[in-house]
Amino acid sequence: MIKREPKKIRQRGIVIGRHPVGKKNCITDVEGVKVGHVTLDHPLEDGEYACTGVSAILPHGDNLFQQKVVGASYVLNGFGKTTGLVQVDELGLIESPIMLSNTFAIPAVTQGTLEYMLEQNPDIGETTGTINLVVGECNDSRLNSIRKLPIQPKHAIECIQKASSDISSEGAVGAGKGMICFGFKGGIGSSSRIVQDGDAVYIVGCLVLSNFGRKEDFQSEHYKVEGKSEVPTFPKPADGSIMIVLATDAPLSSRQLKRLAKRCGIGLGRTGSHFSNGSGDIVIAFSTAHRIPHNLEESLETRKQLRDDHSVMNDLFLGAVEATEEAILNSLSQAVTTIGRMGNTAYAYQFE
Repeated sequence: MIKREPKKIRQRGIVIGRHPVGKKNCITDVEGVKVGHVTLDHPLEDGEYACTGVSAILPHGDNLFQQKVVGASYVLNGFGKTTGLVQVDELGLIESPIMLSNTFAIPAVTQGTLEYMLEQNPDIGETTGTINLVVGECNDSRLNSIRKLPIQPKHAIECIQKASSDISSEGAVGAGKGMICFGFKGGIGSSSRIVQDGDAVYIVGCLVLSNFGRKEDFQSEHYKVEGKSEVPTFPKPADGSIMIVLATDAPLSSRQLKRLAKRCGIGLGRTGSHFSNGSGDIVIAFSTAHRIPHNLEESLETRKQLRDDHSVMNDLFLGAVEATEEAILNSLSQAVTTIGRMGNTAYAYQFE
């Protein structure tokens, strides 16, 4: 089989959409946003294998509990497991890193993230309230020995500590290590869009954890690419799931962020997904335009936000669509062939 070098989809001559991309073409183009990954790739006892990981998205690098950001979530199909989204939708705020991993790692990742945030904030649970942690997942059990629970709380802490504003690694890294997309190797993908409104310039960034679809679902003809015929797909792939994290520096309310998050489903659908019965398709969105202090004596707070009926909102909607679509393609384009438990192999899609 021909070995393929991981590349962004644009390096393969495939351009998605009308809006220009940011300098790094990933979610960290939104100023202040950081991404970290911890990847587990090693044998376990009795022939089992750890083929999994953790990914962290930090809306900014300061204390997230003390300086919250506006957030929202949107569930396209609810066959997924998450923590924290009920409160995010109720209060419209995110006050922790956004963590991604495999399905059975939700408890360990939540504990590790909690330990990290408690260390940062001695007042939590003492002189102030508790904290709302946001964790999402996809099922990587086809390549990862998920029942062996290889992810531990320390991996979540390490992942947060490693987060940086550099170009985010993509493909079979972090939470994406054991994921399969359209029957090929999937995982982490990212992209960004620049939206201009006069002198104001806004960034929309997207990071996905792709783990969905069958080969026949993939709209390869839409991108004028075909996979090389000798590349096998994973036999009988599950319905799968996708986690989508959307970031922007545009001044939006929680309600407006939910509207933006809904458009991610269009980008997902363009690639070929139909939100299968057993697919957990979930979007988490946030804006870095404002920081909301945890402690504020005043009863009133003032924030600027864009008008819903201004044309810039349509441009942001389109930016969310395009960034999501391209992030999914990047998760395929950047992935490498991966061997997991029981010798199960997910092959990288061979772009012409």
